[in-house]
Amino acid sequence: MNRFSTPWGELDLTRFPEDPREQLRAWDAADDYLLRHLADGGTDLAGTVAVVGDRWGALATALAAHRPVQIGDSYLGRQATLANLARNRPQEAEGVRLLSTRDTPPDRVDVLLVRVPKSLALLEDQLHRLAPAVHRDTVVVGTGMVTEIHTSTLELFESVLGPTRTSLAVRKARLIHTAPDPGRARSADPWPLRYALPDGIGAVSGRTVTNHAGVFCADRLDIGTRFLLQHLPERSGAETVVDLGCGNGVVGTAAALANPASELLFLDESYQAVASAEETFRANLPAGAPARFEVADGMAGVAPGSVDLVLNNPPFHSHQALTDATAWRMFTGARRALRPGGELWVVGNRHLGYHVKLRRIFGNCRTVASDRKFVLLRAVKG
Repeated sequence: MNRFSTPWGELDLTRFPEDPREQLRAWDAADDYLLRHLADGGTDLAGTVAVVGDRWGALATALAAHRPVQIGDSYLGRQATLANLARNRPQEAEGVRLLSTRDTPPDRVDVLLVRVPKSLALLEDQLHRLAPAVHRDTVVVGTGMVTEIHTSTLELFESVLGPTRTSLAVRKARLIHTAPDPGRARSADPWPLRYALPDGIGAVSGRTVTNHAGVFCADRLDIGTRFLLQHLPERSGAETVVDLGCGNGVVGTAAALANPASELLFLDESYQAVASAEETFRANLPAGAPARFEVADGMAGVAPGSVDLVLNNPPFHSHQALTDATAWRMFTGARRALRPGGELWVVGNRHLGYHVKLRRIFGNCRTVASDRKFVLLRAVKG
């Protein structure tokens, strides 16, 4: 748990899921800089306050008394916000409105606070979606670490909302200030993006995928997924298959096309990803093909012993930090959810050493295929 001193009081904050061994904080200097700027400048927070990209709820929790609308793409971030509100602001928690990036934004926004995301595409999409709600007197302030704010970031704010400038750096964080110009002409939101897959990748060769903004490798097929698609297990008969960390859903869609008797479950912690996966699946499978699409914390909500096959290309970043915590939770969750004899297939960079973790969790691990960069591993539940 991290103590965060704000102009609105002391907060005890955690990430989600909470882990006492976790060394990463649930807030950083960018969150602190933004909150102190609002307080020092006497920003009027009486109107509708929209907080976009609030990673672990530090901003929404601090401003809870002002009934902010939090808009985010992360299920884990939403759960962290709920836990941090309950711990620090139980009286004001019900006044905080939580929306996903797929929900309809407020009709009017008087204060727009943007925590700059890692994905420039997601920022572009969210600014376009919020632009109609911004008026000439809206206070627009973005924040991020200096490594997260680039010329392209400022150009996006300016092209979509209005004239933009940046602040001096404080503790390696910066602010972005935009003066809204509602009458300016702006281009249409280019998201979602759709493209046809290349040949040579099995059942999905030539198929069209849908990518909403922020999905990993949204403009092309990433090489790790391509490697997995080229070596998918050959299966038949009725079974439950999970595309874990589904992204745009191309892996699960390939599994469904290769074995029409299977039932697919697409899981991701990103609302944008799950929306992408559903559109990709529906565009390529017959109407009524069995599939479920869930925004979740990995396999946490899947019944034990209910799954035959899990396909996984785990992430190893949490915002700007490198971590294996997500992969570890995915692997342990998969083992719990698999039936005896069920299989987990994992693709990853060779240097990540996933085979060591899988042997610890499953007691076995076999290399299915490998090249100079990637390895495809198979673990079986005993």
